Amino acid sequence: MPVIKSAKKKLRKDILREKRNELVRDALKKALKDVKKKASAETIKKAVKAADKAAKKNLIHKNKAARIKSRLSKLVKQTRNTTKSSKAKK
Repeated sequence: MPVIKSAKKKLRKDILREKRNELVRDALKKALKDVKKKASAETIKKAVKAADKAAKKNLIHKNKAARIKSRLSKLVKQTRNTTKSSKAKK
């Protein structure tokens, strides 16, 4: 444990930051899992938002966020095509 006052404060702040970062990271993971389970426009939108937040807080690199969003946008196109084709069959 730290002895110096400023080191104690830094430890407190680090613990708080760690918890906050964990919430954002977990939200991103959960959003991506939801997209894998069921790729709908709503789940994809939430995952894109979570990726942007994580990149903004420097939890993931901005290029990684861009890569995630790109892959999600491909899923959007696929879901649109499948819904159009299912409507056409009916």
